[in-house]
Amino acid sequence: MHKYMRAIGFSKIKNKKELQNLITDIIINADERAYTVNGKETILAEFCKDFAENIGIAVCGEFDSENKFSFEYYYPYLRGTEISSEEDVSVERHTSKESYAGVCDDIKVGVSLIFYLQNMIPYVKLNNSKRLPINGTTLTLSALSLQGKIMMPIIKNEKDKKIIKKISNNRNSLIAAARKGDENAIESLTLEDMDTYTVISKRIQKEDVFTLVDTYFMPYGVECDQYSILGEILDCNKIVNRLTSEIMYQMTISCNDLVFNLCINEEDLYGEPQAGRRFKGSIWMQGYINFPEGI
Repeated sequence: MHKYMRAIGFSKIKNKKELQNLITDIIINADERAYTVNGKETILAEFCKDFAENIGIAVCGEFDSENKFSFEYYYPYLRGTEISSEEDVSVERHTSKESYAGVCDDIKVGVSLIFYLQNMIPYVKLNNSKRLPINGTTLTLSALSLQGKIMMPIIKNEKDKKIIKKISNNRNSLIAAARKGDENAIESLTLEDMDTYTVISKRIQKEDVFTLVDTYFMPYGVECDQYSILGEILDCNKIVNRLTSEIMYQMTISCNDLVFNLCINEEDLYGEPQAGRRFKGSIWMQGYINFPEGI
C-alpha cells in the first residue's frame, strides 16, 4: 500500500484484495476522468475520486488498441486551494513510470522545491502538442504528512511582524540579485549569514532552538519530494473520510513565506492544531500547475 494512504484516512486497509477493490471502485465511480494520447495505439488515463473535500485517490494507467484498461499505479492526493508560487516550473518524467516531478526555484524557500505533479494529463497534452513552455503559470502546492507535532508560536507584536517582513523582503531582493551575478549582493548575503551564525551561537547556549527558529523548510530523507518543515498554521479544519470514517486535520501552513495546504491523520498528530500555532513534521510535497485559461 502507498505509504501516504493513511494520511487521507486509509490506515486500516489490511491486504491487497481490499486495496484492489478500492482501486476498482475508483475506476468505475470516478468523480473526474482525464485522457490523452500516449503513443500511436495507447491512451493515457487518470481516474480521481474524492473521499473528503479536496482529498482522494488518483488511479493511472493506459487503454490499449482494444480499449482494455491496464492499471499502472495510484497515489493519494490533497488538492491545494492557495497560490503558493508564481515562479517558473520545470517538469521531468520519473524513470520507472508515467508520472512526473516538478521543480520550482522560489527564492522564498532557499532550496530548489521538488514536488509530485498532480495534473499530469494536462501537462502531457501540452508537451505532446509542443506548446511548452507556457508563460503566466502559477503553482498550487499541497502536502501529506505521516507524523507531526503542534508547537506554540513565538510571541510577536505588529511592530515585530513588520520588521520581520521587511527583513524577509530585503533578503529576497538580495537573493534575486545574487542569482543574476551581483557581487555586492553575494557579499551582503555572506556577511548577513555570518552575523546570524554568530548571534545564534551565543543565544543557543541559554535559549531553546525553537524560540530562535520561527520556521524552516529543508529536504528530508532520500526521496527528493519529501521535506521536514516548521511553519505557522493559518487555518485548520477537522474533516472525515466518507468511506472509512477516519478523522483528519486539513491545515493551511505558512513556511518560509510559502503558503500551502497540508493533511494529516488525527492519530499521527501530537497536540491540538489551532490558527497561530506552529506545525512541525515531515511531509510529501505535491503540486498542481495552474495553466492560463484557454490553454
